[in-house]
Amino acid sequence: MSFIRPEIWNKFWRWREALFGLFMSGCGMFWAVGQQGVLAAIGTSIAIVGALIIFAGIQRTRFRVGAGGPGVVQVHERLVTYYGPLEGGSVSMDALHSVELEPQAKPAAEWVLKEVDGTTLHIPTNAANAEALFDVFAALEGIKTENMLAKLNSNPGERVTIWNQAQRRLH
Repeated sequence: MSFIRPEIWNKFWRWREALFGLFMSGCGMFWAVGQQGVLAAIGTSIAIVGALIIFAGIQRTRFRVGAGGPGVVQVHERLVTYYGPLEGGSVSMDALHSVELEPQAKPAAEWVLKEVDGTTLHIPTNAANAEALFDVFAALEGIKTENMLAKLNSNPGERVTIWNQAQRRLH
């Protein structure tokens, strides 16, 4: 028996990192204002770390576009694996050539990951554990995370290249 309605709980769960950062910042500010000396400095440090967690949490929340989509994503040792109901596969992050967003895919938008040898993996943005791809994409050299999040949330009309290997060579 739960005292919180499921839709309310889901909204809180979606913002979990940002809410944790808010709690940390609040506790840190309480220490920074209410104490003196070393404890005030520790409280200030905790408040700053909390603010950084809020920023990261907001980015992760913007990356989560939904749930309940087909298939499951697994990330293990720089290998992204998608287990779908009709198709699936794996892509190595070391051999990755490009990351694209296909907003017109049905039933939901898809991430299209292409390897250098031509292997292509289509992953729905609302697949189970698709939020693990945020860390994978953030680790790509030269990716612009803010650009990726803006494209994901703006629902463009055609396929958009988020990152490609040429950007890796430029940096």
